[in-house]
Amino acid sequence: MQFPLLSKCLRLQRICSESPETSQHQKIQLPDFPSGIEAFELCVKFCYGITITLSAFNIVAARCAAEYLQMTEDVEKGNLVYKLEVFFNSCILHGWKDTIVTLQSTKAFPLWSEDLEITSRCIEAIVSKVLTHPSKVSLSHSHSRRVRDDISCNGAESQRHKPTTKGWWAEDMAELRIDLYWRTMIAIKSGGKIPSNLIGEALQIYASRWLPNISRRVKADKEAAFDSDSDSAGEVTSKHRLLLESIVSLLPSEKGAVSCSFLLKLLKAANILNASSSSKMELARRIALQLEGARVSDLLIPSLSYSSDTLYDVDIVLTILEQFMLQGQSPPTSPPRSKLGFEKRRRSRSAENIDFEFQESRRSSSASHSSKLKVAKIVDGYLQEIARDINLPLSKFITIAETIPDFSRLDHDDLYRAIDIYLKAHPGLNKSERKKLCRILDCKKLSVGVCMHAAQNEKLPLRVVVQVLFFEQARAATAGGKVAELPNNIKALLASHNFDPSKPPGPLSTTTSIPADDQWSVSGLKSPNSRISTLRLKLAEDDDLDENYMNPDGMERTSKFKAFCALPTRPKKMFSKLLSINRSASEKN
Repeated sequence: MQFPLLSKCLRLQRICSESPETSQHQKIQLPDFPSGIEAFELCVKFCYGITITLSAFNIVAARCAAEYLQMTEDVEKGNLVYKLEVFFNSCILHGWKDTIVTLQSTKAFPLWSEDLEITSRCIEAIVSKVLTHPSKVSLSHSHSRRVRDDISCNGAESQRHKPTTKGWWAEDMAELRIDLYWRTMIAIKSGGKIPSNLIGEALQIYASRWLPNISRRVKADKEAAFDSDSDSAGEVTSKHRLLLESIVSLLPSEKGAVSCSFLLKLLKAANILNASSSSKMELARRIALQLEGARVSDLLIPSLSYSSDTLYDVDIVLTILEQFMLQGQSPPTSPPRSKLGFEKRRRSRSAENIDFEFQESRRSSSASHSSKLKVAKIVDGYLQEIARDINLPLSKFITIAETIPDFSRLDHDDLYRAIDIYLKAHPGLNKSERKKLCRILDCKKLSVGVCMHAAQNEKLPLRVVVQVLFFEQARAATAGGKVAELPNNIKALLASHNFDPSKPPGPLSTTTSIPADDQWSVSGLKSPNSRISTLRLKLAEDDDLDENYMNPDGMERTSKFKAFCALPTRPKKMFSKLLSINRSASEKN
């Protein structure tokens, strides 16, 4: 071993002095040397006075090697450790991109970098630059050229250029591995100077850099795992899971800092990667806060559960909807229904007071009401997509549809389309199930075009078809329009169930041949106070009717059809075209 090397390396001096060998040529082994051959060669060149090349790419390896060889000031003034520290502090940390590259290179020497505070100093330098005005930050020449040139502080200064946009730092930071990125972002957020929307944009850039096409990746990894006995696929999935959960933990708390679409993509990735329940719930909660900004396609999260055969994970979407409704930001759009014990007291209040309270409650949360209208549209579109899944249980379809309050749907056209798609995809539904499905539909909220389609839809229960026809013709009559005759195909449909609008039948009774599930009881009444006849329609086996109330004449009616009694004479004459009424027989009842 030559003298110049020993004179600057304290560790080599101690090894030689402790060696039992007395010959001039001693063989020294350094099994725990932290850096590679290039770093050792750099140290040797320095000892022999040969010019060395330093850059952001090799500064960490050279610093760890010099520290291992103990090339400190205690051995000789101006030793390599001192010179590397001067270069690191005055040049590397001064440039933005050089700092990023140096921090990234610490992954090869994590323990040494932590002990020498290289990692922490790089993070502090990055944070200070992010919090500084962009015009005062220099981007180093060395990294932009991507070559390992000899760098001097003067050279870096002369070639620097300035970032111009507020989020200029996000793209470069996206190159960091997740543990370093997480520490840096935590420090940036704690500074309190960066707006939450810029933090959100940076997280989206990072996620797009490291989590693109995650579903394809995991699928390929799983196929590789089946083909081999290696654990590589599981390791890759575990790394992606850690990365995803770290991103979730960095999400700003402010609403709107990240888009709802981005949150749903994270949730989809969390579902695929089998992330922790806490991460999924946090994403569901955040999505619920801005659900009105979601797209139907983003809600179609693939189901990977072994306990379910459905194409999409409807349970997580149901959780999101429940979280959305739990916000409690919007009151109902009509005065709350009173309990039976307070019925009389409630009814004694004036309509003016009720209307005033109603308008005040709506005014206090009009934005929330608007968001619920948008969410209702999204949910109906989502129902149309999942309705095509032949494995989707009826109960889940109905539960999702009923999660949204009735006032949020200004019309039921989209809901009807979803029901129609579900009926077509599930032809095996029995009569009871079809009737249960159609109970979520409000025929009064169907447009004219949808009513015409529903009236000719053979998959709908007959009671729904008749109800659609009644409301449509009642609406036309109320609007002063001409009541048209029923189309021939509709007449044929009614005739197939023993409804013949061309012939006035006798009074309907329990002995009629109409199936019990589709039986309607129709009778005509005359009020003693006026000559306007009223209708009483009773579904024989409809188990979702509202509570009954008693008329002064002792006849029981359902609250669901109270509004029918207020219809003018013309709609009732019109409805008699559909179901002829034997008034004389009804009066006897």
